Amino acid sequence: MFYYQVNDHIQLRVMENKNARELYKLIDNNRLYLREWLPWVGATTSVDAIKDFIRSSRKQLADNNGFQAGIYYKGEIAGSIGLHGIDWRNKKTTIGYWLAEEYQGKGIMTESCRAIINYVIKDLGLNRVEIRAAEFNKKSRAVPERLGFTLEGSVRQAEWLYDHYVNHAVYGILAEEWNKTH
Repeated sequence: MFYYQVNDHIQLRVMENKNARELYKLIDNNRLYLREWLPWVGATTSVDAIKDFIRSSRKQLADNNGFQAGIYYKGEIAGSIGLHGIDWRNKKTTIGYWLAEEYQGKGIMTESCRAIINYVIKDLGLNRVEIRAAEFNKKSRAVPERLGFTLEGSVRQAEWLYDHYVNHAVYGILAEEWNKTH
């Protein structure tokens, strides 16, 4: 089971079926806000869809291929963060995340990412961490920029977002760079 105490207010926890209703409610209450940048929001239409997500994320963890965790702020579910799989041969991973609108601007995502990066570099021994964000998603792009990632380039039309493609800005950091500054 993955559990990480980020600080006095933030915890990262692998979700269980008992968390499905609260996670669905958070997504449903933030549907328009999240839909701007997240293509899966439109298909998340029931608690059962969340249970499927939880089931697949628990399998991902059991297969030693990353995890998806709920971000809890002061005991309340605020969003999600996880790894889009782990490339063990090349010792690299990509972090994905989202945060509900009412939790923005509190440093929650930056601190959650910092904790995950520390974990994957120091505990798992990975060498490279990547974060991708839609080109015009300034809030999401600000996270790797604050954490000292290098903007490595752009992937054109990387993601279909309901009715159009979006380009992705690609950020990366290497273990040696992270360890020098953190």
